[in-house]
Amino acid sequence: MSQLNFFYQAEQLPAVGETIEERFASFHAQNPHVYRAICILARELTGKGATRLGMKMLFEYLRVSSLRTSGRDFKLNNSYTSRYARLVVDAEPDLAPLFELRQRLAA
Repeated sequence: MSQLNFFYQAEQLPAVGETIEERFASFHAQNPHVYRAICILARELTGKGATRLGMKMLFEYLRVSSLRTSGRDFKLNNSYTSRYARLVVDAEPDLAPLFELRQRLAA
């Protein structure tokens, strides 16, 4: 009889040896619409006057939206917020000033 785990389903557990960067790359490849949704939402908020945004705030909004994701991870894993923030800052010059980046501790 297997022990119940209230926090993860079997398909959500990271593969042994995968780094957070590898898990993020896999999630992002399977769910490119998440990045697009983040950019759309950020631009919508700047159109309403926002001058600073937090990726965790955007994640919370998207969690309660109709956004769907695939893969073994949670709908939106909090561990990926810094990766998405950096991705947006690097690829979207108009959105870069909205985010403050801090030094990453994990590789």
